[in-house]
Amino acid sequence: MPFQQRLRRFLQNKKSPILLLLAVNLIIGMLTFQDYGFSLDEPLFYRYADAIGYAYSPAEWFSGDFELVRAYGPSAGDHANRGPAYILLARIPAHLLQNLGLDVASSWHLVNFLTFQIGLYFFYVFCLRWMRPWAAFGTTALMSAQPILWEHAFINPKDPPFLVFFLITLELGFRMAEKLANAKPGETKWKTFKHILLPAVFLGLTTNIRVLGPLAALLAGLYFLTLRKPARIWWFVPYGLIAYAVMVITWPFLWEAPIGKFIQVVQFMSDNPTTLRVFFNGALYPANQLPLRYLPVLMLITLTEPVWPLAAFGFVVAAFKTKQKRIAWGTLVPALAWFAIPFVYVLLRRPPMYDGFRHFLFIVPPIFILAGIALDQIFNWLQKTWLGVTITFAFLLPGIIPGIQLHPYQYTYYNRFVGGTGEAALRYETDYWLTCYKEAVEQLIPVAVEPIDLYVRREFYIAAYYAPENILVHDYRRRAVQPGDFILSHSRANPGLQVLRDTSPYFMRVERDGAIFCQTQRE
Repeated sequence: MPFQQRLRRFLQNKKSPILLLLAVNLIIGMLTFQDYGFSLDEPLFYRYADAIGYAYSPAEWFSGDFELVRAYGPSAGDHANRGPAYILLARIPAHLLQNLGLDVASSWHLVNFLTFQIGLYFFYVFCLRWMRPWAAFGTTALMSAQPILWEHAFINPKDPPFLVFFLITLELGFRMAEKLANAKPGETKWKTFKHILLPAVFLGLTTNIRVLGPLAALLAGLYFLTLRKPARIWWFVPYGLIAYAVMVITWPFLWEAPIGKFIQVVQFMSDNPTTLRVFFNGALYPANQLPLRYLPVLMLITLTEPVWPLAAFGFVVAAFKTKQKRIAWGTLVPALAWFAIPFVYVLLRRPPMYDGFRHFLFIVPPIFILAGIALDQIFNWLQKTWLGVTITFAFLLPGIIPGIQLHPYQYTYYNRFVGGTGEAALRYETDYWLTCYKEAVEQLIPVAVEPIDLYVRREFYIAAYYAPENILVHDYRRRAVQPGDFILSHSRANPGLQVLRDTSPYFMRVERDGAIFCQTQRE
């Protein structure tokens, strides 16, 4: 078969666009995953991953001194009530990569990134309900090119995995609803049960990762009701029971009191008590006293410039097509509710928030569904393929160019609505997870001909992870610092580091686009 004919067949295949995108992403990811530094939330969480296997060891059960608390690692107070479903699964390839020679940080960063690619695949498939393949490709690429999502995909083992599992659960839930509604006469209960089994398993895993997981089941149920087959709604009962059993099995913290402790977790997560301070719009706020505009503003200024105009246009197009019955409202309403319900909850309840809006990254995909509907309409108007490719690439550039310039700190991105990262650093958080410590320590290595002492103002263990033997890393204590010692400062909730950036004495800095993430001073 001639090459051109094979290429034409490949491009006409519905799966080809997403395979092309994933191939590009994987090449870039494999070349760069070791550039990203440990974030402050990672080391203890991965220690939890190392320890959780203890809970599933029969040898330990019958050893005579089995204590479940050992399964939570050195940070039981922080992590016991955090469901370990993701790290239970991901620790297997992470440990394999470590056995092949990768360090802990790099192995997990690669696994986290690969997990996110699976999520992109399911997002693409989900989008095909409303748009043609190349429009689904365009909006999946647009989501993938968001700098904030790109770095979080490496360094964040909590929020992007929840986004991925939520996506999978919702896609499987929609498929389940369709199969339940379109069952053939005489279909056996066993066959119907098989329709709900995998969706239920993923619902359990998703709820384990975060207690907001049942929202995906609610949306799938809403979609099912629009299919007008209410007599089969009772199948959602075993669907929920299986999910609950999977959640408990994969969450040792619940074993002693599966219902009582789950209620305890839900209450704790709803209150989310924290004393953290957050730098927002030039002022420091307690995390539980943020202004109402916090989430809307951050979503506006940390996604690239084309996203919201495209989403707004997509909403208009979707409304018009729904009225014409060219888009089924029963699929669109649950997808939009995916964004609207958590967003409105934040506005009404004002829960504590910090670290940007990372806890709500999972509500971003519906924005890109609307953007994809807009792209599909634009492609329809343009007709010519090369014009569609050109305009898609133009929409991607506002994420690609800053992503390259900020590497490996893409999650510090702010768009030009607020002057880019350099200007935004004067008013908003940038490297709030202290990933700059890796580069800061690497800057010191050529200087450390003789042993030196480095005092770190926060989370010194991250810097210690990257320090060679001749750099002695300590938790900062003012009285312990001697002349000639080094002090590493960070920018989290520390606006003074930016305000004094042109006048304060410093030894070395980690910065991008004029924004300072870390500063090393010598006493």
